[in-house]
Amino acid sequence: MNATCFFAGVVVFFVTILDPVSGQDFKPPPGKTPDEALLKEIRAKTKTLGGMLGLLAKQGMRDPGIADVEVYYLAASNIVEHDEFFQKDSAKWTVDILDRGLMRARFLATGELPWTQLRGVSVPRGFRSRLDGSVQPYAFTLPKAYGMDPSGKWPIEVWLHGRNKTLTEVKFLRDHHGEKAANVEAIRIDIYGRGNNAYRWAGEVDVFEALDHFVNNERRMGRGGLVDMDRVILRGFSMGGAGAWHLGLHWPDRWCAVNPGAGFTTTRGYIKALPEKLPYYQEACLHIYDAVDYAENAFNVPIFAYSGAVDGQKLAADLIEKRLAGSKIRMTHIVAPGLAHSYPGEWQSKVKAAMKSAVEAGISEYPSQVHFTTYTLKYPGCQWVEMLGLDKHYERAEVKADRVENGFEVKTKNVRGLRLALPPSAFTPQDVAIDGQKITLRPVLHPNNTFHLYLEKKDGEWRGTLPQRLATERIRNPQKVRGLQGPIDDAFTEPFLCVRGTDKPWHEATGIQAEKRLHRFQKEWSKYFRGVVMLKDDIDVTADDIASRNLILFGDPSSNSLIGHVLDGLPLTWDKKSVTMNGKTYPSSNHLPVLIYPSPLNTNRYVVLNSGHTFHAADFEGTNALLYPRLGDWAVLRGGKTGDEVVDAGLFDDYWRIPR
Repeated sequence: MNATCFFAGVVVFFVTILDPVSGQDFKPPPGKTPDEALLKEIRAKTKTLGGMLGLLAKQGMRDPGIADVEVYYLAASNIVEHDEFFQKDSAKWTVDILDRGLMRARFLATGELPWTQLRGVSVPRGFRSRLDGSVQPYAFTLPKAYGMDPSGKWPIEVWLHGRNKTLTEVKFLRDHHGEKAANVEAIRIDIYGRGNNAYRWAGEVDVFEALDHFVNNERRMGRGGLVDMDRVILRGFSMGGAGAWHLGLHWPDRWCAVNPGAGFTTTRGYIKALPEKLPYYQEACLHIYDAVDYAENAFNVPIFAYSGAVDGQKLAADLIEKRLAGSKIRMTHIVAPGLAHSYPGEWQSKVKAAMKSAVEAGISEYPSQVHFTTYTLKYPGCQWVEMLGLDKHYERAEVKADRVENGFEVKTKNVRGLRLALPPSAFTPQDVAIDGQKITLRPVLHPNNTFHLYLEKKDGEWRGTLPQRLATERIRNPQKVRGLQGPIDDAFTEPFLCVRGTDKPWHEATGIQAEKRLHRFQKEWSKYFRGVVMLKDDIDVTADDIASRNLILFGDPSSNSLIGHVLDGLPLTWDKKSVTMNGKTYPSSNHLPVLIYPSPLNTNRYVVLNSGHTFHAADFEGTNALLYPRLGDWAVLRGGKTGDEVVDAGLFDDYWRIPR
């Protein structure tokens, strides 16, 4: 993909790439290269559309219009670059997609975006990702009566698609090209989510970016009052069901109802060939995405699960029900007798009817109780509760908080920092009973004119504090906090920039090793996360890059000047002779350190050494449950003829130290 026209790790074990339920091989089939005439037409029209995009940009056209056209250009570019002509008519579809992009470009040249006005049909759009600047597709469908009553407000159904090994942007755009009538009773948002990743990592970010893009553009067009953000429903089936379980239970305050169909809710037990015991740093990181670990968050959002009675993926809902069995938390599980792995329209309607009262009630503005469970500050809280620090990441952390007269009653587990937001009318001192203590705290005014209480636990006792003090302590003594909690793979869920060195490395072998890791990440990000790795030479990195992006540095302190600048702020020593980490020393001639750490150049961003994602092509082409971290927060790799060998790896503690 040539994006300049516009705007790692190690496999430690092998599993069979088969779906554990159906036995289906998920590896994409070989592409069916189109005949030369069609390929020539595709290339010519892609070039024409690229030229028109360049002219529109020169005329001052900007997003959202440009992205709505560019999404067609990139769809055609991707299918050619990755040879993804999977269906016999894929090439014809690509020509059609390019024609539609050219038509949009002509409309945009006159300042018109007529596709934004369509009702009763599915309409593709594009948004520019904040992660890598790539344009990603999604689709919306407006009810036919949308806007006829200016005072009416419409709920939103966010739909997550299932696994499809032949899915491409071309196929997604074709499936939503606006010719088939759709009689919907709510705004429908169909998420592409960068293909087949179960809405994890960048795929997770895309769900919220697509939703925000739609809502913000409705506001821009003066239609924001028609969208009811208190009634957003999350729905999905199969891989989309796994995504709904994950997003619904990790972010329960974003939805008024969650409808997962089938899918999976745990890694161990779903991947049949998974070793009985993984390295501790991999085992711990399973808690990031295993939805069953977050089952108790169903306290905060109504869950309406659907399963076919004879579908092996019914296990996803069964496991959640089993986890909730000893609690007072209930979920609705609708089971279709005799059905296997399918979600027919009649059953979708039955689930929708069951959800009706929850949708009508919407998201509570300020619930009287919040019970939230997490294992990582990647998912820090719900509603008016936010965990600001954990005693230990990847162990169960809980907050059970009740709003009572003039205060709160709170019980915590594995939590050392907490923020409680007050109701809109409250601003006087508050009485807090927390873990057997009783304290009175004065609220702190937030810049958004709301009041909050900040608490920290020291030596086993809770006390009030100020956000400024917490921020200062974190500068003086780095701590794992929201957005800076690792592992390595987390760096790619925020804007990031890869940086290569321009000088000579200490050792040719490790220089080649680092370069290969960068090239593999570029290739895998393009193929499996459908984006473009932003890349600069070390001498071209700007102050704005340092301020706004996670820096992914490849090379050694000799070849990459930025590694030299941050080295003394990282928990290792590295010179021409040796690498020392975790109290062990290795020859730097054939060993390469990789890690994630709060950047010594920017307290709000990461720095990463010599690593992209730590799972790779075989994992992307297997079941989605394989997309879990392989290297934790840090590792030392020994280069060899067969690839990188992990000689040591692990997780930093909650103060970014290597535990003894």
